[in-house]
Amino acid sequence: MNASQPHYIKANRHRVSRRTFLRGVGVAMTLPWLESIPAWGSASTTGGLPGPFPKRFATLFMACGINSDHWWAKGTGAEMELGKSLEPMAPLKTKMNFITGLFNKHATGVGIHPGQTGNILSGAALQKGAELKGDISMDQVLANHWGQETVQPSMVLGCEQPITGYHETNFSMAYSSHISWQSKTSPVPMEVYPSLAFDSLFDNHGNQRNRSILDRVKEQAASLSRKVSASDKAKLDEYLTSVREVEKRIDAMRSTKVTAEEHAKERGRSLITMKRPDNGLPEDIREHMRLMCDIVALGFQTDKTRVATLLLCRDISGLFYPFLGVRSAHHPASHDDRSDAYEKVSRYYCSQLAYLASRLESMQEGEGTVLDNSCLLWISNMWSGSKHDSTKVPVLLAGGLGGTIETGRVLDYTDKGDDNRKLCSMYLSIMDRMGVKLDRFGDAETRLAGL
Repeated sequence: MNASQPHYIKANRHRVSRRTFLRGVGVAMTLPWLESIPAWGSASTTGGLPGPFPKRFATLFMACGINSDHWWAKGTGAEMELGKSLEPMAPLKTKMNFITGLFNKHATGVGIHPGQTGNILSGAALQKGAELKGDISMDQVLANHWGQETVQPSMVLGCEQPITGYHETNFSMAYSSHISWQSKTSPVPMEVYPSLAFDSLFDNHGNQRNRSILDRVKEQAASLSRKVSASDKAKLDEYLTSVREVEKRIDAMRSTKVTAEEHAKERGRSLITMKRPDNGLPEDIREHMRLMCDIVALGFQTDKTRVATLLLCRDISGLFYPFLGVRSAHHPASHDDRSDAYEKVSRYYCSQLAYLASRLESMQEGEGTVLDNSCLLWISNMWSGSKHDSTKVPVLLAGGLGGTIETGRVLDYTDKGDDNRKLCSMYLSIMDRMGVKLDRFGDAETRLAGL
């Protein structure tokens, strides 16, 4: 074990030794579940779904709300009707839940933007001024519990660089830039470069990082392919092909990042102070977001991690959408949130959930899929960007979390009373089903009824 490897890899070595790896020079590929090699447990099933498979949780975050005129659903199951902005989820509506009316009490009455964002996964009261103070986010509660079972306790990814300074409300902009918090005072460092997230996924390090991962493990892969069943061989081939496709897209971004680093050094600047694409981030955010979703999907498929957050765009985002025909940047566009332009933006971000959910749905695990054993949370920090209204927030869930969450439903908590519509009650319910039992979390002591 290399001394430079993260401490959690050393600590977890004995726990993850039961997994199947393909190893090469400076790289280790964790493999997905194969029936010929039941490394994750027995092949028994419960209720038609695979019993031994791990449960996973991921959050996808979009800032500044949605177009409320087209963000709706009614009905159940295959007959569910979806508003225009939710149409990307139509093929998966039997495996999603549309939830409305939930809110985060400590994100109301505190002013706009940072105070509505930094506690989206914690429900904590945030402190203004120079000292950060909130609380641990629920993804990191799960990571602390399950981290000993996986090589990476969690993935914390983003598609936009964090920003510094203070908002006019005197909240730190760190609250606008991070949704995953490891403690009351510290956000989890967020990886925004796809090449670095990819390298972390495959322990790709050293001076051969520019050499194909699959080329370095091809002999072991060929040997394993000869030993497994025909169905596992097909699954292995499909997995390796998927990795190859992602790797090809990563390669171009790796060289772009290196060039950006050289230019920044010549100018005496750091990358974080430079604008896209001069900072080495992909100029096309569609490719950036797809790659980050692909990396989460591969991490879940191989059980490299069971917890992920993906900040698609930060609060007060400056992302542009020329491919949608939208002229304004994200934040200004949200101030006209009921416009056709912002409807296109809302639908685009819903399509990111649809893409990740579809990727997981295509990955077989026993009689089910990786999506069946996952819970994907799509959430924004407010309902209306023009009003900065966080008295309720849009929520979508996808996946059945190992059969513990009934799907294909519309759940409306708008008129249930504030005590019965807390986001943190939903978090308690999700954590329960992932084996983390807490008396309270954030502002909630009870579970979300009906979930």
